[in-house]
Amino acid sequence: MIKAVFQNFGDGKVSLEDVPCPALQPNSVLVATVNSLVSAGTEKLMVDLGRKSLVGKARQRPDLVKKVLAKVRTDGLIPTFQAVKTRLDSPVPMGYSLSGIVIEAGEEIVNIKTGDHVACGGAGYASHAEIVCVPKNLCVKFNNLPFEDTAFTTLGAISMQGFRLSGARLGETVAVIGLGLVGLLAIQIAKAAGCYVAGMDINPERCVLATKLGCDRAASHPEELISHCLDMTKGHGADRVLICAGTSSHGPVELAGEVAREKGVVVAVGMVGMNVPRQLYYQKELTLKVSKSYGPGRYDSQY
Repeated sequence: MIKAVFQNFGDGKVSLEDVPCPALQPNSVLVATVNSLVSAGTEKLMVDLGRKSLVGKARQRPDLVKKVLAKVRTDGLIPTFQAVKTRLDSPVPMGYSLSGIVIEAGEEIVNIKTGDHVACGGAGYASHAEIVCVPKNLCVKFNNLPFEDTAFTTLGAISMQGFRLSGARLGETVAVIGLGLVGLLAIQIAKAAGCYVAGMDINPERCVLATKLGCDRAASHPEELISHCLDMTKGHGADRVLICAGTSSHGPVELAGEVAREKGVVVAVGMVGMNVPRQLYYQKELTLKVSKSYGPGRYDSQY
């Protein structure tokens, strides 16, 4: 038996449970966790959603309501109700980014062996657990690096995918909305790529940290970010905007439209409300992209 962290989506409660050790799969590796990263924004958002009433959950996730209504039409009311209740009462493993030591590799794995140090990702795989079983394309070997640092690999991949989608080039101005873990990593990636960066977060302490990590301008109010972006670009606005916030509010996508230049690119990296102000995006002819998790391979087992 091993210990693992779970969330009950029905009431939002988080618990530490004793569960059987996962079985090794042919295309996976069994890993003893050394460091498991808590993604504060995403995980807090899920806990808060779990604690809401059914009505509150429905308001925050209308996409799931549509699926439930579709199931009612095909399967009937009672079977759908029972399926939803079972889903809400089923504990869900938490966590999706860790580093550890390989206990055993599946028979289809050729480049990873017992004792190797690896970084792992993926919800449902790289969970907050003592031992995890992770598919080969969500696991990467490393040498001579601290486990504490490599536990950030998945979060770094999320930031990198968002930055790549933006198409930012050397010398351009990038605005980052939301300075949690993903946002702070995005700032460092943008600076390493030779971009000018302006960041915004309602938490002033995160703004201070962002500045220490290389952010050229940091703001704790939307109007301040707009002013920074205009000042940095001679009144044009940011070339690329990365929304790294984790909130159900539509405010970030509206603010992104305000700070972007004409024909700029906005990338939704975090879990945010997507009620897009059409007139604003139409007037500037903005491009809006939604970043798909960690990029190639995350949902493609054959990648």
